[in-house]
Amino acid sequence: MQIKNITVCGAGVLGGQIAFQIAFYKFNVTLYDINEKIIKRATTRFKVLGKSYKTDLNATQQEIEQSITRIKGTTNLKEATKNADLIIEAIPEDIGLKKEFYTQLGEVAPAKSIFCTNSSTLLPSALAESTGRPERFLALHFANMIWKRNTAEIMGHETTDQNIFDTVISFAKAIGMITLPIYKEQSGYILNSLLVPFLKSALALYVDEIADPATIDKTWMKATDTSMGPFGICDVIGINTIYNINKIAARTGDKHAQKVAKVLKENFIDQEKLGTHNGKGFYTYPDPAYEQADFME
Repeated sequence: MQIKNITVCGAGVLGGQIAFQIAFYKFNVTLYDINEKIIKRATTRFKVLGKSYKTDLNATQQEIEQSITRIKGTTNLKEATKNADLIIEAIPEDIGLKKEFYTQLGEVAPAKSIFCTNSSTLLPSALAESTGRPERFLALHFANMIWKRNTAEIMGHETTDQNIFDTVISFAKAIGMITLPIYKEQSGYILNSLLVPFLKSALALYVDEIADPATIDKTWMKATDTSMGPFGICDVIGINTIYNINKIAARTGDKHAQKVAKVLKENFIDQEKLGTHNGKGFYTYPDPAYEQADFME
């Protein structure tokens, strides 16, 4: 199956990045969201993304402008998916919301469409039945700063068609990704199986008042000779995402996740400190403290 037209559902931070990355590699992209303001905000961010592509990928201004013209936005799901060969879902990490969305998507999308979730924690099998086409459904997970951290984790479930799996691998390669096929369902896939316990430990040190975020980041950055600590990473991922992951864990009775979710909601979500995409999180952007020469003093 040849992939030409892609729909990205969810115009948040990563959804916008996914759409731009695909368009940069000369595919047609429709960006869908229920909120027109979020689509407009994503469109504004494309110009900022363009600067990063120039710096990190040596992209030209013409390439950036052409990429933007390949993306169209809409709040109409049927319109967004009418020609879609591949649909990538990048909506909030809430299983109930995702199931409801896939039920709606399955009713309006063409039979040819492949469905992919960009979920960072949920297994495809948890959502497959909701899609109405489980054999054409799998996970395609991207990292934040997709153009630079260009990994694509591809994970199916027991009834995913092997040809569909292979098609998605080929597509991911075509948009500049390093493909990371996963042959058995694994919660957290590869990246988050490593990353989530790391961030959980950092958040525990913070909410239990062992140390402040800057000190924790400083410790990690100096001791491991890296350019970013766990709270800088939280800002890049998006504090909404970190909050949603802990909220899900909290519902299972995880007391510490309940504490983390409460702290994040009160101190960040409610104060609209959401991370790099709106300039406020554990740090302020651009030019966060951890990038300054005196941070290690």
